[in-house]
Amino acid sequence: MERIRVEGIVSSYGKKQVLKQVSFGAEAGTCTALVGVNGCGKSTLLKILAGLRNPRQGSISFEGIELTGRERKKQFLSYVGYVPQESNLVPELTVKDNLLLWHQDKTALEHTLQNGFLHRLGLQDMLLLRAGNLSGGMKKRVSIGCAVAGNPPILLLDEPNAALDLPGKADIRSYLSFYKEHGGTIIMATHEETDLELCEQVLCLRDGACYPIEKTLRGQALLKEMRFHDAKDKDLVSSRI
Repeated sequence: MERIRVEGIVSSYGKKQVLKQVSFGAEAGTCTALVGVNGCGKSTLLKILAGLRNPRQGSISFEGIELTGRERKKQFLSYVGYVPQESNLVPELTVKDNLLLWHQDKTALEHTLQNGFLHRLGLQDMLLLRAGNLSGGMKKRVSIGCAVAGNPPILLLDEPNAALDLPGKADIRSYLSFYKEHGGTIIMATHEETDLELCEQVLCLRDGACYPIEKTLRGQALLKEMRFHDAKDKDLVSSRI
């Protein structure tokens, strides 16, 4: 059974329809990449999957159960962890205090810092640092640490490697691989070609619709598949899509 199934999602901003009948599914222990040009609806779709935005039409089911009614938002919180592109940390608080905003069981937090997923992220070495003083890569690791509070089976990430240096990107990919190997389902919007190496499924958002594309495509072949032909565009470099 698919862990998540999205059917016929429609979303608009004013009169502009951003998503038109978007449908796909993802299984446990897999990674799905959402690719496409800026403004194609990747972030909007992730917000809908996170329960932060309601679609005009369509449905979302987790493990065969469609989320409906007044308990819908609570259900989303139990299934999904969401990491936005911009940091959602409270800059004045320490890393530990930011984590405690999400991990309400202090004993469980201490355990996972020593032996669990948060240990894998290396957060135990930065607990007393103020979030506002962290590097971009460190902030991203803490944001992921907050998102996995409660061990959600699905992790949504919006450009997880944006503006990170090479070591920072390697750290994030290592953790995501670990999360996936332990049965987690990842759905991420990305412009990074190397992120596709983690993925079993690549979906291109174009003109509001969602198209599966060959996950092994790279460089110009991938750009052609996305119908993004302007070779002079500033985003067209060999390491980005």
